[in-house]
Order: sequence, then C-alpha cells, then structure tokens
Amino acid sequence: MFGDERTERIIGILSDSFFPILKAGLQFTIPLTLITFSLGLILAFFTAVARISGFKPLVLLTRFYVWIFRGTPLLVQLFIIFYGLPSVGITLDPFMAAVIVFTLNKGAYSSEIIRAAIQSINKGQWEAAFSIGMTKSQAMKRIVLPQAIRVSLPPLGNSFISLVKDTSLAATITVTELFQKGQQIAAVTYEPLWLYIEVAFIYLIFSTVLSYLQDKLEIRYGRGVAK
Repeated sequence: MFGDERTERIIGILSDSFFPILKAGLQFTIPLTLITFSLGLILAFFTAVARISGFKPLVLLTRFYVWIFRGTPLLVQLFIIFYGLPSVGITLDPFMAAVIVFTLNKGAYSSEIIRAAIQSINKGQWEAAFSIGMTKSQAMKRIVLPQAIRVSLPPLGNSFISLVKDTSLAATITVTELFQKGQQIAAVTYEPLWLYIEVAFIYLIFSTVLSYLQDKLEIRYGRGVAK
C-alpha cells in the first residue's frame, strides 16, 4: 500500500508525536475533565434538590437553566462565552472559559440524572426516616442519598467518560488539549489521517481506563444490594 520510505516516515511521525499528544492529554484534557465534572456534579446536586424542593421560584429558575444548557449545542455555548463575551467587555482565559462552559453544561445534564435517582427512592424510605425523628436533611443525607448514589453511578460514570471526549471541543477556543495538539502536529507533518487516528487511539486508552474504574466503583457501591 505504501512505499518503504513513506511507511517509515509515517511510523516515525506517529512515534515522535505520541508522547507530546499524550502529554497534552494529561496536562489539559484530564485536568479539564476532572475539574469540570467535579464542579458540575456539585452544581447538579443543588440544581436537582432545587428542582424537587417545591419552592416555585427555585423550580422555575433551575428548570430554565437546564432548558438552556440542554437545548443548545455545547460548541455554541463555548463560542458565546469565549468569543462573544469580549464584545461586552468580559474576556476570559481559554482554559477558564472551557471550565465555565463544561461545568454549566455538565451540571445541567447531571442534575437530571441525580433528580431522577432521588425521585426513584421509594417514599416509604422518607416516611420511615421521619418516623424515627429524622429531619428532611438527615433523611436525605443518611437514607436517600446513599441509595441514590447507587442508582445514579452508572449514568454519571458514562457522562464522565463522555466528557473526556467532549473536551476536544475546547480546541476550538485555543485550549491546547489532546485534540488541538494533534491538529498542530498534523498541520506541520501533512499527515492528518494517521495523526487523527493516533489521537482517537489515545482517547480510546483514556476511555478504557475510566470504564474499568467505573466498573470497579459500581461493584464497590453495589455491595450488599440485592440482585
């Protein structure tokens, strides 16, 4: 398919580029994922609690927030924050802009997962907690949340793995993460096919490791649960 010289050139390019691309993933992609998922999870929890609180202003506010971020493309959200806000005097560092957008986006999606998990817990659990003198917050913390975690763990784990891949969109606002590093090298070497395949392979490595950790976490939290 290829001449020996071309094959050697491609192998050399892939060999030389692997660790720079991997380094970009470890320096930017993974930290961006961890930071935004952690912040998004906190935001999601309070959003979910507000959605089921019954306090109408909070319910309307959080429903509007979820509606906006679930109903518009993530790429458009990135462009509004990074390229749009400077027109009104607000300029953000690319990484900070990515953190804000991914946090808000992931918070909106994860809030629905958490809300559904909390509401899936039988009302009898609440009643039993109240019958032994627990307050609503104590019942939530000691009875409902431990069970809701088990329910929400698989979809949240999938959401986390999806976020690793979604961070590639940060390349569009000049964050030098894994994908943009691959783009930079492809632009110099003129071998986009093989460089992007290598980028995909590194994403696959990350996703496989995270899927393995997710399985272990589900097993740990699933102990003692009747099958």
